[in-house]
Amino acid sequence: MSKTYLTTASGAPVADDNNSVSAGERGSLTFDNVHLFEKLAHFNRERIPERVVHARGYGAYGTFTLNKDLSDYTIADFLKDAGKKTDVFLRFSTVAGGQDSGDYVRDVRGFALRFYTEQGNYDIVGNNTPVFFIRDPAKFPDFIHSQKKDPKTNLPNPAHHFEFWANHPQSMHQITILMSDRGIPKSLRHTNGYGSHTLSLWNKDGERFWVKWHFKTNQGIETLTNEEAEKQPADGMQKDLVEAIDKGDFPSWSVKIQIMTDEQARQCSFNPFDLTKVWPHSEFPLKDIGILELNRNVDNYFAETEQVAFAPSNLVPGVGVSPDKVLQGRLFAYADAHRYRLGVNHQQIPVNKPLCPVHHYQRDGAMAGASGCPVTGHLQNGDVNFYPNDRTDAPAPAAQFGEPSMPLETDAWLKAYDSSDEDNYSQAGNLYRIMSEDRKQQLVSNIAGGLSQATESVQSRMIEHFTRCDEDYGQRIQALLEG
Repeated sequence: MSKTYLTTASGAPVADDNNSVSAGERGSLTFDNVHLFEKLAHFNRERIPERVVHARGYGAYGTFTLNKDLSDYTIADFLKDAGKKTDVFLRFSTVAGGQDSGDYVRDVRGFALRFYTEQGNYDIVGNNTPVFFIRDPAKFPDFIHSQKKDPKTNLPNPAHHFEFWANHPQSMHQITILMSDRGIPKSLRHTNGYGSHTLSLWNKDGERFWVKWHFKTNQGIETLTNEEAEKQPADGMQKDLVEAIDKGDFPSWSVKIQIMTDEQARQCSFNPFDLTKVWPHSEFPLKDIGILELNRNVDNYFAETEQVAFAPSNLVPGVGVSPDKVLQGRLFAYADAHRYRLGVNHQQIPVNKPLCPVHHYQRDGAMAGASGCPVTGHLQNGDVNFYPNDRTDAPAPAAQFGEPSMPLETDAWLKAYDSSDEDNYSQAGNLYRIMSEDRKQQLVSNIAGGLSQATESVQSRMIEHFTRCDEDYGQRIQALLEG
């Protein structure tokens, strides 16, 4: 067998990787230490900007197997023909903390799923909760700032969390989930995933259907109390996921959807595009459509889990978005974040590369046609770089994949609509009332622990919010604060 030589990044063999060139045994180093300088310069640049949210992540590859043909609802190829299998990549994450945070913090978990379909990558960028804290993207930076470390002390500050929530009662539904027993999963395998947003499907007849995605863990829901979480190793969730897959104990989720027609949406008693709301299962029952299984770990954490670039704007024919305002904001923000972190050609990184041919007229930019990550059919060559053109074999739009129009409200006016009069309490109260006594006790205890660190003004407003969800809910928290 031929020997594999150590080389520089430009391919030149390296004679010595242990000793630098110096002016004598005890002398200074010289500027002809090109290998040393290359190593140090690259080492200084090994880190890319950390994600502002969802920084601490864990990813794996798998398969989505469709068990119900959805041709009546969509032209998406991966949702037609029962039995069809589609490769996927799933990234779990915590939301608020950085890469230095622990696995067992009380936090929402990201559940970002990519389908590598025959017509491009489709991303569902959701969480392990069916709702979120806000209904307008203008509040997202403020919300995340309130959850991050205190800008003065660089320490977590629960008082900031509750100060934001006291001023935004739209968060009550999500708070009730986060502070419940489900706020700390036992493992990533034992938690559900949700698309969270209202998304859509559209079929060959141009009909659009609103849809909610649910991924129900087949391992069962298992959670930890605060006291149990404190005893866990900092990286326990990642270790559990890697080891389970390595030994062939592949975690899986039953994939289900809720479907709402446009007419049902117009008649709905609540705003079905409000991210703080769920759709009642009694009105919009879950339809089982498939199985999601994770069966292969990544080969390189940085190259794959850290550089995977999910975006809700990654759509394929037959799927679409909705008037969900937070989703609309994310259509811009996610792709923009990836262009900043990874570069304008981040789709050429293997984990982001579509499995289907890619043909477009985008040119140049950092890392264009980067070595080791070519995109099938990519046009970073000498061919025509504009459209329309006179070439018969050049890429051209395909009108048959045109998306149907998005319904709008009649006589809609362009203005900033105040949502303060929305119902922020009913669904949170409904959730509280179906909890067991033990779950209620955990919930109010978790809330009181953090709320006790807030100001009296914040405490008073939060008690009012909880009481409006359910009188018993508010009274229990007030009793704990006074006790």
